[in-house]
Amino acid sequence: MLKPGDTIGILGGGQLGRMLAMAAARLGLKCQVFSPDPDSPAFDVVQHATCAEFADVEALELFANDVDIITYEFENVPSATALVLAARRPVLPSQKILETTQDRLIEKDFITRLGIGTADYADVSSVETLHAAIARIGLPAVIKTRRFGYDGKGQAMIREGDDIDQVWEDLGTKSAILEAFVPFEREISVIAARSCDGHVECFDVTENEHRDHILKISRAPAAIPAELAAEARSVAEKIAHALNYVGVLGVEMFVVETKNGPTVLVNEIAPRVHNSGHWTLDGASISQFEQHIRAIAGWPLGKPIRHGAVVTMTNLIGDDILSYEEWLTVPGATVHLYGKGPPRPGRKMGHVTEVVPADRK
Repeated sequence: MLKPGDTIGILGGGQLGRMLAMAAARLGLKCQVFSPDPDSPAFDVVQHATCAEFADVEALELFANDVDIITYEFENVPSATALVLAARRPVLPSQKILETTQDRLIEKDFITRLGIGTADYADVSSVETLHAAIARIGLPAVIKTRRFGYDGKGQAMIREGDDIDQVWEDLGTKSAILEAFVPFEREISVIAARSCDGHVECFDVTENEHRDHILKISRAPAAIPAELAAEARSVAEKIAHALNYVGVLGVEMFVVETKNGPTVLVNEIAPRVHNSGHWTLDGASISQFEQHIRAIAGWPLGKPIRHGAVVTMTNLIGDDILSYEEWLTVPGATVHLYGKGPPRPGRKMGHVTEVVPADRK
């Protein structure tokens, strides 16, 4: 258990690391950020930072010596990096969890073994196995690299009439997964926190809208029946327990209609604080960031209670950031800017949360 004044090491210096460090500071905990990017926005909110490559063993060792525990803001931390650090300090979530969630095929196999539904899928390692997978799964389907894809990168939709050989060549990998296209009703996510002693707290189920494969708007609570929301939370809790997880994770799901009514299929697991949980910063009694800090510090989790009838989070992507002043005058809105450089298409520059009181629903 950490005590006020102790130091948390954060791998990664993006906006998630920035908000984790700010949450830790409110609890009297210090943070040190390790990132290879000299322009990392998380550097702006911590007193000490390390700018070095994740393969720099000497820098990693010095970093570990300066902190009491280590966490991360993104899941693509190299396995070797986690190994070096874990030999010196506790790393939460653990390296084993990284190995499971960094590879889409391993992750899907893990979820399936738990008896949790996913889209039909197949391992693809060549154009021949891609043709065989399509013959079994059918079209349309989505092909994804097994590692390192996010926000629509490293994936492609395959439809009838497409040049399969060209799709495979364009993907540029020999390690992929083909997933059946899911005709979903809506996309939802559950942000769950699990403490060291196995206690789990879930935030309200969130409904998500994507534009150009990037999350644009999240709303809590999702407009789904209470029974389905309970099912979604139960799925996230089951995953957290099976991973022996400590910290906050996001579980992305599809709501699909079946002959027995609506149900959920798991799309992906994010072993970290999640973009769709940003509404909790201003829309709940405790944020996902503070919840994560509490969990890895060995402190009790908070009971998340939503403020207002509905909370909406809108991502400011690319040039959206130029309209931040307009949001400053919107009643109930709170603007969060990440301190990044010039806007680029597809880059998350900030977000806005809006809390709608019950009497205005």
